Amino acid sequence: MRAAPGPWASDRCAQAIAAQRPGHALSRELYCNADLFEREVQRLILRHWHCAGHQSQVREPGDFFTIDICGESLIIVCAQDRRVHALHNVCRHRGSRVCTEPAGHARGGMFVCPYHAWSYGLDGGLRAARHMPAGFDRSAYGLKPLHTKVMDGLIFVSLAETPLGLEHVEAALAGSARIYGWAQAKVAHRATYAVNANWKLAVENYMECYHCGPAHAEYSRFHLYARPAALNREADERVRQRARTLGLTIEELDRWGLNARPGQEAAGSVRSALADGAVSGSEDGRPLAPLMGQFPDYDGGVTFFDVGLTSSFLAYPDHGLIYRFIPRTVHSTDMEVIWLVRDDARISVDYDLERLTWLWKVTSVADKRIIELNQQGINSRFYEPGPYSPMEQHTRHFVEWVLAELR
Repeated sequence: MRAAPGPWASDRCAQAIAAQRPGHALSRELYCNADLFEREVQRLILRHWHCAGHQSQVREPGDFFTIDICGESLIIVCAQDRRVHALHNVCRHRGSRVCTEPAGHARGGMFVCPYHAWSYGLDGGLRAARHMPAGFDRSAYGLKPLHTKVMDGLIFVSLAETPLGLEHVEAALAGSARIYGWAQAKVAHRATYAVNANWKLAVENYMECYHCGPAHAEYSRFHLYARPAALNREADERVRQRARTLGLTIEELDRWGLNARPGQEAAGSVRSALADGAVSGSEDGRPLAPLMGQFPDYDGGVTFFDVGLTSSFLAYPDHGLIYRFIPRTVHSTDMEVIWLVRDDARISVDYDLERLTWLWKVTSVADKRIIELNQQGINSRFYEPGPYSPMEQHTRHFVEWVLAELR
């Protein structure tokens, strides 16, 4: 674990916050200063819950994959009791990385450190330590666990000693992922986009669609979220009515950001209409895969939901997307996109992978470009924060939340 930033970072952070103009973008320091990034890691990132992936990635005992959060390598594994565990990928002997593969199946139900062959069970317990003296207590040297929770097929982890509560998250997923059947889904595809920019710029970009018209013609064609909210009220209400007609109760929730109760992880969800005739997030608006969850038919809408600072999700009636924002350094962030389909859907029979992934591939490539251009401009000594537009209210909400937690 990184050392906490020194008092100079606290002073500089306080100065940057004090100079912040309400309703304006953040100052250059908060996107460019490495010490302030380390303060964010300690005060924000390590405190919150993060989506690690989907339970279909670890179906059987021994199945595992690894992830990285702010330089901390984690093993996500299905243990013998079929519970999902998250373990720090750090040997308790001399600190070597234990698991060196991005995903796979633990041979013999063990993780063996490549340095001195200390061997760990799927639950992280130390099973063998070669040539250690009499009296050595193996029970004291298991891989360190993290708080882990699987909800509606989604795996969440927290690096905090005492994690935030999940009441809001449970409520958000009950009205979104659960309706869409994500617990009975599987991963159809994954893609990671390395973005040379601060993590907040990546999240801020995702939180607004003011840029969608100029940057995402493919998305804007069928997603009414790309327009000002006032223009969409009738269409959004038609989608809600259509869902009710289909017997669906897709509830919206606003417990994200500063709206979360103290001690609870923030989470929220919102519904939005697709254009007339469109039913899914495809190139032509037509279906992409078998209907999921409780959907007997298409309702002409899409549900967005967010958990914590770095995990965002989209649910269409026939497929879903997980967006993971992974801070690495002050100027580098990974965006991982995970596509979900119904568990029994067959590739090349029930869905075409290229059609399924087309929209969010072209959108993510465009996002990478505009986020990096944003960072390049902010790097300028002449950058001066400008005011948010009404279509950037969620980005403004996110920035105000970050500033409040940094205080």
